[in-house]
Amino acid sequence: MAVDAKLLEILACPQCKGELEYREEEQVLICHQCKLKYAIRDDFPIMLVDEASPMDE
Repeated sequence: MAVDAKLLEILACPQCKGELEYREEEQVLICHQCKLKYAIRDDFPIMLVDEASPMDE
């Protein structure tokens, strides 16, 4: 099951408030400005900066 499209429309990076890229196959949301990945677990995005991981270059 995928993340709800309406939810994806309103989500923003909690650090910079920028747009996020949804990568369904990886189950992550990417902030290109902050270079952070936010995991999606059980169809729920984990939108905590402390839980984010650095984006692979």
